[in-house]
Amino acid sequence: MTHQKTKPHSTPHRPSQGNRDFRNRTRRGNNPPAEQKIAPHIAALTGNASARPAITLKAGREKSLLRRHPWIFSGAIEHVDGAPRSGDTLPVRDATGNFLGWAACNPDSQITARVWSWRESEDIDAGFFRNRITNALGMRRELQLAEHSSGMRLIHAESDGLPGLIVDQYGGVLVMQIGSAGPERWRETIADILYELCKPVCIYERSDSDSRGLEGLEERNGVLRGTLPDNVEVIEHGLRFRVDVAAGQKTGFYLDQRDNRALTGAWAAGRDVLNCFCYTGGFSLYALRGGAKSILSIDSSQEALQLAQANVALNDLDVSRAEWLCADVFEALRKLRDQNRKFDLIVLDPPKFAPTAAFAEKASRAYKDINLLGFKLLRPGGLLCTYSCSGGIGEDLFQKIIAGAALDAGVDAQIVHYLHASADHPVLLSFPEGAYLKGLVLRVT
Repeated sequence: MTHQKTKPHSTPHRPSQGNRDFRNRTRRGNNPPAEQKIAPHIAALTGNASARPAITLKAGREKSLLRRHPWIFSGAIEHVDGAPRSGDTLPVRDATGNFLGWAACNPDSQITARVWSWRESEDIDAGFFRNRITNALGMRRELQLAEHSSGMRLIHAESDGLPGLIVDQYGGVLVMQIGSAGPERWRETIADILYELCKPVCIYERSDSDSRGLEGLEERNGVLRGTLPDNVEVIEHGLRFRVDVAAGQKTGFYLDQRDNRALTGAWAAGRDVLNCFCYTGGFSLYALRGGAKSILSIDSSQEALQLAQANVALNDLDVSRAEWLCADVFEALRKLRDQNRKFDLIVLDPPKFAPTAAFAEKASRAYKDINLLGFKLLRPGGLLCTYSCSGGIGEDLFQKIIAGAALDAGVDAQIVHYLHASADHPVLLSFPEGAYLKGLVLRVT
């Protein structure tokens, strides 16, 4: 799953997209820059500047918090007392003064606060983060999630009670990604705890996601603790993958698709397979090992395709059955249609077309387009494995889009599987946004 643009070449361990000198932008300790100011859309909400910092909601706007949803949007806030800075922890109260939770405030974001805790007696300190991280690690041990893989998501943000914090493990390397002001304030403390509890050879920070801009935070990329090895590798169900933690997509690999890749491998025997947005070849390697007759893998990034081919060689798989195409996937699918190419198994795992609901309409057209083409390229009885990682596209809407694509393609299709992220990406019941990955396996009848 690669963005539809090719990255420029980058130096080792340092991506070239928008990353300035890491050392100049790294600030040790929990103190934010002194020059930070309250953003205009929050300045209008300022209450008593001399009062103890706190957030007071408008009457009736506490309902989502009572349901334990951790986000507080600026439109729900009546006023903010004190002069809070980005990352400050503030009490949140309803219009009558009742305590609702402790939240990290970000004056620069439309999501103005994210709740750390619902307990008034709880202190948001190093002990709090140690407990949350310990609980997250313990859950994954109890479920034996490392049994088939040396790669795993250790902390899944809001769903693990740590809004804005992602931590992925690739063997002895941890990759930490901070997407909001709360964990930004506590980044050094969090890194120390992870280093102590997990004992990695390296903690690498990939705080360079698009959400940083929405939060008013600068991008940051570099080693936080230890030393980054020359080669980072993850073993998944016996397959070896090289991972570019410094410049790869997300934190270097798509751990959320682990179980779905294994299913693809189980279905691939004797089939002609098409893998679109293949990135570093995850689905492709499983299909090859599973006995695919042939597999065509398409991605817009030449660097990703080179790493995918290296992964094939790393696993001693039959390269003669693999074809690689560096192209825009939309254009490539149309050319395959015009050439009357047909496949028995197609994987569509595109990038995030709709990060928020505001992009849903445009994204819906893109999803319909690629799935319409996918249906046209399938032989009767073929399987289409189609995914969306867009938070702005819900599961019901995604199914409706695919149904419309099948109708326009003139095919009848059955849903034979509903797919989601692997179990190391838990979903908090009160935070359905955590279920961002949704997939359908469809059989053309």
